Order: sequence, then C-alpha cells, then structure tokens
Amino acid sequence: MEEGYKVALNVYDLSNGLAKQFSTAFLGKPIEAVWHTGIEVYGIEYYFSGGIQQSPAGTTPFGTPLRVVDLGMTHIPKDIFEDYLTDIAPRYTAETYSILRHNCNNFSNEVAQFLLGVSIPEYILNLPNEVMSSPMAPLILPMIQQLESTLKSGGVPQGPQFRPDAQVKSQGHNPSTNTDHNNTEKVQREEKQTKPPVSDPLGDARNKVQQEIMKEFTAIMASGTIRASEAAALATRRVMQKHGNLDVHT
Repeated sequence: MEEGYKVALNVYDLSNGLAKQFSTAFLGKPIEAVWHTGIEVYGIEYYFSGGIQQSPAGTTPFGTPLRVVDLGMTHIPKDIFEDYLTDIAPRYTAETYSILRHNCNNFSNEVAQFLLGVSIPEYILNLPNEVMSSPMAPLILPMIQQLESTLKSGGVPQGPQFRPDAQVKSQGHNPSTNTDHNNTEKVQREEKQTKPPVSDPLGDARNKVQQEIMKEFTAIMASGTIRASEAAALATRRVMQKHGNLDVHT
C-alpha cells in the first residue's frame, strides 16, 4: 500500500484582528480577516511570500494559525511534489505577486489541487472580490497597494527559500570534514547571538496607521454631528490624505 501524507491548510489573519474590528465601519460589510494561507505536508509548510517559501511545520513567520483545515491525505511522494514546485516557481516570484489577483491563497489553492484534486475554502479565495466590491474600495485601495508593496519588498519576515533537491545534491559533492562542520556551526551560533531582533515594518506601519485613524475618528465623533460609519470613513480619508496616498477633497 502506498504511504499517505496528511495535508492541512494553515490559515492566518494578516490584520491581527483589525479587519474584523473595523471592516463594517470602513467597508459597510463585515470581513473576518485578511487571510494568509500555507499548505502543510511532509512536516513542512509551503507558502507564497516573495517566492515559494518553506518552513518546518509550526515555525513560519506568521505565528500560530487562526485555524487549520484538514484537506485530506495525499499519496504523492515528497520528491515528486518538490519537482512540481520547481516547475511552477517562475510563476510565483516577488515580481508576479499581486495581493488582489495572484497571492498566497492562489498558491495554496493550486498546490491543494495538485496534491488532492480539491480547492481551498471559497471564502478565502473570494476575499479580494468582497473587499473591492465595497463602495469604500477606492478609499482603501491605497492602503492595499502599500501592503502589496511591503510584501513584495520582504516587509514580512521570510522563511527559508524553497530549494530544489538538485541544488542540495550539487552542494553535497563538495567534500568537508567534521572540523569544518563544527566550525561552521560555531560561526552560525555566534552570528545568531549577535544579530539584532528582526523588525516588522509591516506591523509597525499598520499600528501607526491604526493609531492615527483612531485618533482622527475620536476627534470627529466628539463633534457629535455624524454617524460612526461616516466618521470612520472620513478619518481614514484624512489619514490617507496626510500621507499623500489619496488625492480627494472633503
């Protein structure tokens, strides 16, 4: 009997709860999260972020999944799967990334279809349409474009880049001694100890924008002249104008 491998879809919220908290006010409809997904199989999570990435299960830069969806069991061997990833890698690069049209969830969906012949949940794939169909879409588009630019430039910490087996094997042809290996490990440990903490520009920018919007929102609501949804939209508009991302007049 062929060996089977469990396949799971790990689902994360890039907004860290902000979408659920503010989407009704900003978009006029509830949005549960800004979804990021990865496919976990063979004890590794594979995902699209500035290229096809891989991390040991449970160690991606995105933290703990908001939920885990069991997709089923695949009988495709790991080496066949990684050959497939090598084939599709040119279509999943920093240059081809689009937060609205070609993102991590599209990658997860394509991989799920290869491994199992199934799709990931529609509510995840349909999120861009949900956001852009809102009357408020033109207002938040600059924020979406800024997030896309941040993700393309590596603003989210990256896991180890996927490397085809052929590259790993070619490295194995170089002879090395145990002493060389130990020295390398020592240098790596020293570098790890001296490296400064990895910053999170995306998180910093998100927190700054949130604070500015909330401050503006509070000031507008204090006037007592407009509804909360209108105040939220106006606060967002003013913050975007302040940063030069939206050329509108109020």
